[in-house]
Amino acid sequence: MTDHPIAPVWDEHSRVLILGSFPSVRSRETGFFYGHPQNRFWRVLASLWGEETPVTTEEKIAFLHRRHLALWDVIASCEITGSADSAIRNAIPTDITQILSGADIRCVCTNGGTAAALYRRYQASAAPALPHIALPSTSPANAAWNLNRLCEAWRDVKVYAEQ
Repeated sequence: MTDHPIAPVWDEHSRVLILGSFPSVRSRETGFFYGHPQNRFWRVLASLWGEETPVTTEEKIAFLHRRHLALWDVIASCEITGSADSAIRNAIPTDITQILSGADIRCVCTNGGTAAALYRRYQASAAPALPHIALPSTSPANAAWNLNRLCEAWRDVKVYAEQ
């Protein structure tokens, strides 16, 4: 089993909880979410607010707090070889109740189909009154979605964060 090595990022002002599936090999190596340079997660978020893409972990955390975003993953531990979501086996979910009770979460967004399916299976019951938006994956493996199309699909993140 591989344990999730990255702590969630959130504070009491967070309004949108973004959940991925499980950190990639590169993210586990860098020690922070979406660490692969080809993943478009940080570029999508920066584009939504018309900002420069954060580069360092500190810049990314500051961006999340400034924009009222909480970030974590659906899976706390699993068996996985490599980074592909299709390689995930025997997933054990994270406990999102601390974030839901300690922040002003208004919407849960999932990054990719695996995160959405696992959220619905394991965690949606913890937030029955909150809308869930299943967003297209920002992974480079999702080549059917270019940056502009991803930004359009991810617009609701900004809408809920600014409410």
